[in-house]
This record gives sequence, structure tokens and C-alpha cells, in this order.
Amino acid sequence: MDDKVRFDLEFPIHASPQLLYQYISTPSGLSEWFSDNVNSRGELFTFFWDDSEEQAKLLSKKSGERVKFRWVSDEEDGLSSYFEIRIQVDEITKDVSLMVTDFAEEDEIDEAKMLWENQISDLKHVLGSV
Repeated sequence: MDDKVRFDLEFPIHASPQLLYQYISTPSGLSEWFSDNVNSRGELFTFFWDDSEEQAKLLSKKSGERVKFRWVSDEEDGLSSYFEIRIQVDEITKDVSLMVTDFAEEDEIDEAKMLWENQISDLKHVLGSV
């Protein structure tokens, strides 16, 4: 049963889409801001935080544009939730934003949003785009 609720966030970022894509799609890029360390074997990414680890399956990616993952634990629970990080460039102003789509239990949405805000803040520090 899928009882997680979808939410979307937008974060303006001062960085080139090409550079940003390296930080959202590669294990070395993700380990700079998303978790302490990241390993990948094909489509399976393992994320490490302090004493815990989570595995996620890469569902899809489009070069220079987006990546989409599903936590293996969610998949085992029969959930169709995922998280996607998408780079959006405004056609006119060329402003770059990072669009995040994720799912959380209804009573954990605020906490999940705060976690993403902290993660993206770390990414901005790494990029020097604070």
C-alpha cells in the first residue's frame, strides 16, 4: 500500500547545468553533499551516513537534465515512491533551478522538506553558489 505523499521543491542555484549534473548523477558528486559516501554498481547506488546505509536503484537519468532513484526498501515494501532531482533552466533569464520531487509519510513531510533544504544548502556550499 502506497501511503506516502508526493511533494515538490524548487531551489535556485548559481551554477552551470553541466556542473550541477555531475553533482546529482555521480557517486563522487553525490558524496560531496548528499551523503557521507556513495558507491554504485550499475543501477544500484549505496548511500552511507554515519552508521547507516541505504540502497537506491537508479530508475532513469537524462544526461545534463535529471536523475530519478527509488529506495530499495520502498520497492521491497511495494511502494511506487521515488525521488527525482531535475535541473531546470529558464529559457529567457537562463536562471538555473534544482527541482526536487520526493515522497514522505504525511506526518513527515515538513521534516523531509527540511532535510532537502539542508542537503541543497550543502550542495550550494560545495558549488560556491551561496
